[in-house]
Amino acid sequence: MRFTQDAYERAKKVKMLILDVDGVLTDGYVFVGAEGELFKSFNVRDGLGITLAQKHGIKTAIITGRESKMLAFRAKELKINAFYQNKKNKIPAYKELLEEYDLKPQEVAYVGDDLFDLAVMHSVGFPATVADATDEAKSVAILESDFNGGHGAVRQIIEFILKAQDKWQEIVDYYMMMDTMDNKDNEQVNISQ
Repeated sequence: MRFTQDAYERAKKVKMLILDVDGVLTDGYVFVGAEGELFKSFNVRDGLGITLAQKHGIKTAIITGRESKMLAFRAKELKINAFYQNKKNKIPAYKELLEEYDLKPQEVAYVGDDLFDLAVMHSVGFPATVADATDEAKSVAILESDFNGGHGAVRQIIEFILKAQDKWQEIVDYYMMMDTMDNKDNEQVNISQ
């Protein structure tokens, strides 16, 4: 993982994580079925990372340039706080999020990988990207994951943020203790992946 010297301090301020989809939450491939339906795959580690971030006080949002019923289903499944589709220009949605959640730009992390993401990445306090992003996205990011989009990059970025906020060890400790919980406690742990 490559990150700038100030990335750790900037991660401490993150209150919202905004994600692109194609090339970030997915590997960028779109499979088209015989009836024109679209298929994408999502990484369950990314899903768990998103859920953990939410459970530890970080709001989540998706801003994507495409529209997809499957993505809407995935966003609902992960309980994403704000979901924007078909946004080629992502700045209006980003500004709406700042206003709606009363956030300053330095309190927002954005994970993008391509040209459509540059304006928002340039505006937020914690711009991050995936290993197979464009050179332009990498030049703006303060953190570059070791992993390609759709292959655990989002999870690695979330872990970095949660570690900077001193929340990660608590999460690890919780999962280390799961074998000592009775079934009632385990039922209450309903974490989507």
